[in-house]
Amino acid sequence: MSDAVCIKNFSYDYPDGTKALDDISLNIAPGQKVALIGANGSGKSTLLLAMVAFIRGKGSVFVKGTEVTAKNAARVRKNIGLVMQNPDEQLFMQTIWEDVAFGPLNMGLSDEDVHTRTHAAIDTVGLTGMETKAPHHLSAGQKRSAAIATILSMNPAIITMDEPDTSLDPRSRNHLVDLLHSLSQTLIIATCNMHFAAQVCDRCILISNGKVVADADTRTILTDQTLMQQNGLETVIIQ
Repeated sequence: MSDAVCIKNFSYDYPDGTKALDDISLNIAPGQKVALIGANGSGKSTLLLAMVAFIRGKGSVFVKGTEVTAKNAARVRKNIGLVMQNPDEQLFMQTIWEDVAFGPLNMGLSDEDVHTRTHAAIDTVGLTGMETKAPHHLSAGQKRSAAIATILSMNPAIITMDEPDTSLDPRSRNHLVDLLHSLSQTLIIATCNMHFAAQVCDRCILISNGKVVADADTRTILTDQTLMQQNGLETVIIQ
């Protein structure tokens, strides 16, 4: 079985010359739930953007065996989706239904398939009955769920998320955790919340100054007090 994501010696510099990612190499297997952890500015979000073909640097990124290039971008994005940090950047239509249906419609699917996918995605995230609601009337947690539904409706094998628990109250965060556990897709989640990472992910990749400094199972990484303190992160007690 091929990797869901394979990255080989990937580096990326910002336009001003600042190095954002420095010789990153890693493999993520299908079905894994992986947390990209690190302090703000460590390169987590940039790495997600490289996976979904929004930026290109030196080295190689492969998604389900397809190299991420300008030529292959559309093909890559059929297999991987990004849930942005700010749901308002992902929700721009008049209703939840229209937002969730937008992706399938632009994939050229039949009306029946669009309806089936849209209904299923909305149901999966627990927003059934709210299809005609305007996104700007939703709570922060509901907006996050709706943003996830816009990706689920396109049925990607891999879902990436940038700080998905931002601005959520405890009840909404718990709902999100349950939702993510229920998904069968490969999940790659950039987060600064170590407790959230511990709840959702079975593997952590620690990034510091654009480099992978640790990659192991969640318990090993998050309970390593020395490692976490060295990288400005909170140690988590995992029962």
